Amino acid sequence: MTKNQRLVYIALLASQAVIIGLLERAIPFPFAIAPGAKLGLANIITVMAIYTLSTRDAGKVVGIRLVLTSLLGGTMSTFMYSASGAVLSFIGMWAVHKLGPSRVSMIGVSVTGAILHNVGQLLVASWIAQTWTVLLYLPVLSFIAVLSGIAVGIAANYLLTHVKKLHYYRYLRESGEQPN
Repeated sequence: MTKNQRLVYIALLASQAVIIGLLERAIPFPFAIAPGAKLGLANIITVMAIYTLSTRDAGKVVGIRLVLTSLLGGTMSTFMYSASGAVLSFIGMWAVHKLGPSRVSMIGVSVTGAILHNVGQLLVASWIAQTWTVLLYLPVLSFIAVLSGIAVGIAANYLLTHVKKLHYYRYLRESGEQPN
């Protein structure tokens, strides 16, 4: 893959994640038992990036998504919450993905990211509130995270198996050269 092709692919994934994130932000939260909980549909793109790009490039997709969604529809506090959740989620998903497909499925990677996203956000909330009692909300959010992580993992798995040129990107990620 040429440098330009790689940059276009990163930009496409990042733009898709930004649009999905902004659309999801416009939808009222669907979980009455967990105010503020979201489905995390933009993580479909993050999972796709982890599975199709190098770690550095997948991190670029997450970083671009984070900055653009915050600039287009957020405040400094939403940036802090999103950044903590996105960074912790990305690191966790990357680490679990490195265990290999024989140990953890894409759904497991997605669920890990969903739970760690909540952990990151609650850590920032407890830092801002100056109390650890905010973390008592974690079991409720974790239950929702498992459900949404399963849904995101299924969607990402479906997308991964149905993208026509995916084998091309996977080959390039692993070998770094053009296929014959």
